[in-house]
Amino acid sequence: MQTDFLIVGGGAVGLTSAQALLQMGYRVTLVERGTTGQEASWAGGGILSPLCPWDYGEAVTQLALRGMGMFGEAMVLLQASTGIDPEYRRCGMLVLPPMQEELALEWCANHQFAARQMDLAGVLDGQQGRGLLLPDVAQVRNPRLLQALRERVTLFGGKIVEQREVLGFETAGDRVTGLRTSQGTLVADAYVVATGAWSKVLLGEHGRGLEVKPVRGQILLFKFDTPPIDRILLKESLYFIPRQDGHVLVGSTLEDVGFDKSVTAEARTSLMQGVRELFPTWPEPIQQWAGFRPGSPDNIPTIGRHPYLANLYANTGHFRYGVTMSLASAELLVNEIEGEQQPFDTAAYAWR
Repeated sequence: MQTDFLIVGGGAVGLTSAQALLQMGYRVTLVERGTTGQEASWAGGGILSPLCPWDYGEAVTQLALRGMGMFGEAMVLLQASTGIDPEYRRCGMLVLPPMQEELALEWCANHQFAARQMDLAGVLDGQQGRGLLLPDVAQVRNPRLLQALRERVTLFGGKIVEQREVLGFETAGDRVTGLRTSQGTLVADAYVVATGAWSKVLLGEHGRGLEVKPVRGQILLFKFDTPPIDRILLKESLYFIPRQDGHVLVGSTLEDVGFDKSVTAEARTSLMQGVRELFPTWPEPIQQWAGFRPGSPDNIPTIGRHPYLANLYANTGHFRYGVTMSLASAELLVNEIEGEQQPFDTAAYAWR
């Protein structure tokens, strides 16, 4: 099998990396141990913004804002080429008190990020005080986005190999010479690790300097005949994401429990307590699930070349914002591979 790049990992980051490399004319094979788009990218909520962007450092801000700015046009092209609607829409996000309103308004002004204060009386039953509306925050329906990205990669000529677990890397000198998999060895000119929470484990001895670990998040799903709310709501760490068909996602927990994907009664109780405080008459959820975020220090991903293996790259560790950052991260990765100028200083994402 002749290929220029082997990408390990079939989530949003792996698929957008494949798409970007294919668009540059490279031959790309993507390897996924299970089914494409079934891990963190599927399990998340699809909010295309950091929850409270003013809570993060500049490395998160610049990458998230660039990714957010790329989504609108990219989703139009994605739907036109694949016929799959990723349900991208700019529904806005209403941040409820308590919050650091002064800090938030200052951050929004400094980053040309639309925001306006909103009296909550009459907007949400039983709520008083003032919220902050971020009207340009968008969402996407993750499973449909992943389906569309997978289709676009194949339309561009990319090869997707599923149900094939990568067991390790074969190296000689300063180069990777092959991927050992559950079904033999795969060989390419260069390799990209985009396996999210599993990246450090997969790399083994070559994972030094890559601080990525699984952080479990649990979400509840509700169903209504018509959407009960028309925009994303955020109250402290609890978010509500309304889909157009009446589904509402409520999440999410942050749990450092290793690779344990169990759903728990404790998480359900905690999330439901937050739901009842805002919406006491809502029914019980119809589903609960968990996924692993690729946790990283300060939410900063690793994007770029390995410290000593010249043909190995990482695009991983995006923590809560892999989908949001995916298009911009793929852009940074391709720029490094091509030796092109970056849109901003990328030193914070370097693999050290």
